[in-house]
Amino acid sequence: MKLFPALAVVTLLWSGNALAACRADSVDLKNDQAQIRFDVELAVTPQERSRGLMFRESLPRRSGMLFVFDPPQRVAFWMKNTLIPLDMIFLDKTGTVTRVHEGAIPGNLTPVEGGDSVFAVLEINAGLAARYSIKPGTIMRHEIFSQGPAKWPC
Repeated sequence: MKLFPALAVVTLLWSGNALAACRADSVDLKNDQAQIRFDVELAVTPQERSRGLMFRESLPRRSGMLFVFDPPQRVAFWMKNTLIPLDMIFLDKTGTVTRVHEGAIPGNLTPVEGGDSVFAVLEINAGLAARYSIKPGTIMRHEIFSQGPAKWPC
């Protein structure tokens, strides 16, 4: 009898930790060299994606913006009206990084191509992709990947 309440508490704590692992306002990235969490804002609507991080003078170090493209599609980003240098991390539907563009230059209008089947793009402060070894093959965990064949499920 005494074991059951303890088991229930352990199960509840484990369930709570599992739910805390995936939140709409954060992403986790991991590979064989690192694991890192970023707080994120979501950009899902065309208006949110169009504005992105424009006109912001700073971005907290472990923060970023996660752009979602459902269905996956060909995307290109530019830095019009963007005041801070950024790294752009392109992901497929499984949550796997397919391309990383490091150090996008503020104000640059040259398109940064992401590929043909981009499902999400994470923008973070320039230099952090290299610092945390984020490269093709790195996987991301976020609730947007829970409906697809995620390699690191919530």
